[in-house]
Amino acid sequence: MLPVRIGVVGAGVVGLCTAVNVQQLLPHAWVTIIADNFSEETTSDGAGGLFRPTAEFIKGVPPDTIKQWTRDSAEYFMKIAASADAGKFGVFPMSGYHLLNREVNPEYKSLVYSFRQLTPEELQKLGTTYSNGYAITTLIVEPRKYMAFLMTEFRKNGGQSQKRTLHSLEELVGQFDVVVNCSGMRSRWLVNDPLVYPVRGQIIKINAPWIKSFIYTDDDAYIIPRGEDVVLGGVRHTNDFSTEIREQDKQGILDRCARLIPSVKKAEIVKDWAGLRPHRDPVRLETENMKFKSGDLQVVHNYGHGGNGIALSWGVGVHASKLVKDYLAKSRPMSRL
Repeated sequence: MLPVRIGVVGAGVVGLCTAVNVQQLLPHAWVTIIADNFSEETTSDGAGGLFRPTAEFIKGVPPDTIKQWTRDSAEYFMKIAASADAGKFGVFPMSGYHLLNREVNPEYKSLVYSFRQLTPEELQKLGTTYSNGYAITTLIVEPRKYMAFLMTEFRKNGGQSQKRTLHSLEELVGQFDVVVNCSGMRSRWLVNDPLVYPVRGQIIKINAPWIKSFIYTDDDAYIIPRGEDVVLGGVRHTNDFSTEIREQDKQGILDRCARLIPSVKKAEIVKDWAGLRPHRDPVRLETENMKFKSGDLQVVHNYGHGGNGIALSWGVGVHASKLVKDYLAKSRPMSRL
């Protein structure tokens, strides 16, 4: 009997995590990533990388499912952060502040290293006008380094890749036993899903090595230091398909971040970036037997994570790989899984 053939569509962080998880769960399978964009061409490359999954942007998913996804991701990231190669893989702990004008009780607070409410005296010392805030030690995941690590793991495990633009999943009929659709925004056209919509983001990368702590606010201002740069953000423009850099947005980001840390105004700007967060309410993580004129295709959909892509990536990859294995156990019970 031929080996099981698994195709993963999409090479963003969700696609790479899914592909590696499939390899770990089905070590004898042939796994191929099919994508038109890889590495820094993907939306994932522009993510800030701060681990703080936000439940209000994960609508329609059962709370227990969200907890499992975030728990699996946090445990995996912490394992990398505690390894000798943490710097190389771009995953490390960092402390900082979440500033806002309301009290929150996020699910992720039990998963990070520490989480506590700031006192009024501490808020005053920070020079902030926000009425509430939290001191948090969490994880930073640098997308470019992390995705390079995932691709290395994928290839080390025998994975193959194809740089290819798909116009329909029907093009994969007969080529794979199961296809995992991790195509993000492209699912709007690739599988004709009108529930996928963009939330446009824009960031500025600066050279500011003196900034050592992150600051995140509830009015779309954030400052996230990483190994090679500091990310300033951001914007959230729903149903905006433009990836052009807008000077008005750029100035707004600089002004909001300078109110938090004035020295960012004098920092060297390294790069401007804009991209589309692929949102769907709810996140789509399910199986579908797609029927085409040329035949049937068993698909596991895994897309629509929006701005939580990095934070949920490993957890949803674990979930998707289990759906792949469950399907194969039913359709090919005698195969070598």
